[in-house]
Amino acid sequence: MERWPTDASIVSFEEGNPDENPWINGKPQKEEIKVETYNPRWAEQYEIRKAEINAAVPGRLGIEHVGSTAVPGLPAKPVIDIDLIVPDPELEGEYVPVLQGLGYELTIRERSWYQHRMLRREEPRVNLHVFGPACPEHARHILFRDWLREQPADRKRYAEAKMLAKDGVTTAHDYNRRKQDVVLDIYQEIFKSRGWI
Repeated sequence: MERWPTDASIVSFEEGNPDENPWINGKPQKEEIKVETYNPRWAEQYEIRKAEINAAVPGRLGIEHVGSTAVPGLPAKPVIDIDLIVPDPELEGEYVPVLQGLGYELTIRERSWYQHRMLRREEPRVNLHVFGPACPEHARHILFRDWLREQPADRKRYAEAKMLAKDGVTTAHDYNRRKQDVVLDIYQEIFKSRGWI
């Protein structure tokens, strides 16, 4: 059963160690950042990947479709973001080999940032994020997704920020950085609505 973190930890954004090199196989290649209109097939692709992961990964504690492809009506990069919760992300031998068998490649290991791992699948494109129990970042992913599903004004505001952020960038990092202010503003609205700040 998945556990929820404390409210205080959710509203406190950790940065991680800036000196940590998270890249397993070197920094990613530059690529065109494409943002597409919402495609209902994204939800279908997630359900297929979820079933595969559930069957392959023993002891998993949770799996969720997160990110923009999980929000109907929201434009997104055509990348399915999935959060997988395991008892201990450090025990990579318990989940990485079976996920590799499903076509995922371990590309990021961030021990200093919520013990985050990311595995990438190319076809269809999936970013599989691995976190441990009661992880504040995973909780924020769920809160943000659900808020945008229910709040059309903020969904529109975020869509506009995404369309502006994609122009002239060649990495997901730069794209995310350019829309970060809007993301943080929406988080503040979410936290206020729950009486956390």
